[in-house]
Amino acid sequence: MPERAAVTCLVLWAPALDRAGLRGLMSAEERARYEQFSEPSDRARFASARALVRTAMGRATGVAPDLVPFDRRCRYCGGPHGKPRVPGATTRFSLSHSGGLVVLALAEGAEPGIDVERISARQVGRLAPRVLSAGELRDLEAVPPGERSAAYHTYWTRKEAILKAVGRGLSSSLRGISVSGPDAPAELTEWKADFAPPDIAMSDLRPGPGYAAALAVETRGPVDLVERHLVDPLDVP
Repeated sequence: MPERAAVTCLVLWAPALDRAGLRGLMSAEERARYEQFSEPSDRARFASARALVRTAMGRATGVAPDLVPFDRRCRYCGGPHGKPRVPGATTRFSLSHSGGLVVLALAEGAEPGIDVERISARQVGRLAPRVLSAGELRDLEAVPPGERSAAYHTYWTRKEAILKAVGRGLSSSLRGISVSGPDAPAELTEWKADFAPPDIAMSDLRPGPGYAAALAVETRGPVDLVERHLVDPLDVP
């Protein structure tokens, strides 16, 4: 069987900022959503995220960033709640943010899913049984207490990245998906979710201290991954 061509995937990291130049790229709907946030940190994450994806997809399609159209039609049922995409573009994207970081994955001809989470010990003990399979939970409990929060967030971001790649979000049970342990390379190891298992290539990312992040791409072939950390959301290469 011939080797499948690698999928090119670019991951762009940007700080969460809030200034007029970023807000000026928003659509009227996005500006209304921005105004609903009361916390400055939430506004900054939203402003940077929208500016980053609009600038990147504008570059990919040759359309001015403030005019880039987005479609949220679900690939499974046709409803208006699906993974966003730009109609007609071969570049697919996935967006995530947490704390002071925003991250965007761009892939050519394949669906990416990306997730970043700021590591926090808060509620890990309560949430882990809802997120992890029985085997994963046993493995987590064997991790030294001081490393357990980071390990949990590694599991979480890997699983969330998979569901975002296939456009399912949290509508599917995270406990039905098993991934490799935090001390091993990212990999989908078992599938018991309520829909057919996808072909997934995975990688952990480098968000910096205090964060966990993972990428999943819906493909049978390898992924040619490049990560870049930007100073500004508008500095898209």
